[in-house]
Amino acid sequence: MSNNYFNHIPCGQTLPVNNVHAVSVSMPNLQDVIDYEEQTPEILEIIKSGYPRFILHPYLKQLASFIKEKYGVSDSYEVVLLSSQRAVKLVSDKYYIHNKIEINEPFGVILVQNGTCQLQRVLSYIQHVGCNLSSRLAEKYLFEKGLIASLHQEELEDETTSKDIVISTLASAYKQPKENVYLAPSGMNAIYSVVRGINSIQAKNGRTVLVQLGWLYLDTMNIVNHHYQEQKSFPHLDKLELLEEYLKENGLKVSAIITEIPTNPLLKCFDLKKVRALCDKYNIPLIIDTTFATPYNLDLTSYADIFVESLTKFACGNADVLMGAIILNKKHTLSHMNWEFFKHCEPVYIKEIQRLAFEIKDYEKRVKTISLNTKKLISYLEKTSFIKKVYHCMDENNKELYSQAIIDENSYCGVISVEFNKPLTQSYDKLNFAKGPSLGTEFTLLMPYTYLAHYDLIQTKQGREHLKEVGLPIDLIRISVGVEPIEEIINEFEKLKESN
Repeated sequence: MSNNYFNHIPCGQTLPVNNVHAVSVSMPNLQDVIDYEEQTPEILEIIKSGYPRFILHPYLKQLASFIKEKYGVSDSYEVVLLSSQRAVKLVSDKYYIHNKIEINEPFGVILVQNGTCQLQRVLSYIQHVGCNLSSRLAEKYLFEKGLIASLHQEELEDETTSKDIVISTLASAYKQPKENVYLAPSGMNAIYSVVRGINSIQAKNGRTVLVQLGWLYLDTMNIVNHHYQEQKSFPHLDKLELLEEYLKENGLKVSAIITEIPTNPLLKCFDLKKVRALCDKYNIPLIIDTTFATPYNLDLTSYADIFVESLTKFACGNADVLMGAIILNKKHTLSHMNWEFFKHCEPVYIKEIQRLAFEIKDYEKRVKTISLNTKKLISYLEKTSFIKKVYHCMDENNKELYSQAIIDENSYCGVISVEFNKPLTQSYDKLNFAKGPSLGTEFTLLMPYTYLAHYDLIQTKQGREHLKEVGLPIDLIRISVGVEPIEEIINEFEKLKESN
């Protein structure tokens, strides 16, 4: 009998439940997701928080109101909070904002005129660059001003040792010296900083084209498009000959190749050996986002020049810290220029590091438990009648390629994507797993990927054709497998068999 591992979580509840610093939010029905994407007034009443780069945290809203009142800001301006004064300069220079106010606060503030399209552009830019203000910093500020009654109770490592715990864990996992590891306030800020660093180093050599290999995560593509003069995309990993042909003509103009392995959300892999050989031939750095793989499933030290990881995912495991890391591979000459990459990172608030230091101690164990569950869940799902297709790192198209860097037989990437044989209202809606954005959590987490990441493309005929062209199904459900007993996870899916 079940131990009630999986219960219905109402729309708008934080994931994890009752955690004010949660980075995910429950959207248990497909209609919730559609309403959220269309920003209906009803859903905005229910969903008060969510992924911090996309939804303004309630504490940040409260703090912005306080700053507005404290400094007597006119109602014709919106107060936008940033992680630092440097971020203020970055955003102000980009959007020619001159409405600065002199403040003495541990964060940055800009004023953006209400009723203009500039506000949305600024918020979108902050989202992509990842210079959001920490919810834990806002919480401490509000508490000290007497604006909230208490602080969220959570387990934290000691302030004096926490940073070293995080850095040492990552350095050991990636087999790199500690000085080659740097923390950023989000995975996106880490990617942004690497892109900026590569640009400043390589532009002097006439290398101005950044190549995207694979259909990358939405915001990775946005960063490249925002911050690079020229970029070239090769979305089809099974057509490396197109990249090879391009490099024959333009290899010496390419500043770097940026990619993920396996990719989000289709878990596609590519021929690492072939791509590395091409990089060596044309002296091109290879940047790999290792968030899905983690350093405990794939050993990419022979392939990547630079690793970028969103620590919000598997490293945290609890979906309540927003953080990222840059890890430079000592094997490659770029590692001697580490400050060129690290200097663009925004500061990370110490309480975020303290929380992650507590959680990262279980990183390897968590990944291996999830890997074992994933392997068993794939075996189950591939035999069921209600699943049309299962995408995973060791399927027939990927096994050989993923195995080029696999650490051991228990090194399955803990993410699976599936297409159901029935409408999402009869499959996604019926399952009682946690459902919302993010991944890498110790609790199994489902997400209707294309609806949440590419809803704009679903809305138009041209967009749907584009999704078809890159092979991204509209009804795809991404499953981030948790550490719960695998029998319980399978039992939950069995409900769909019963409702056939």
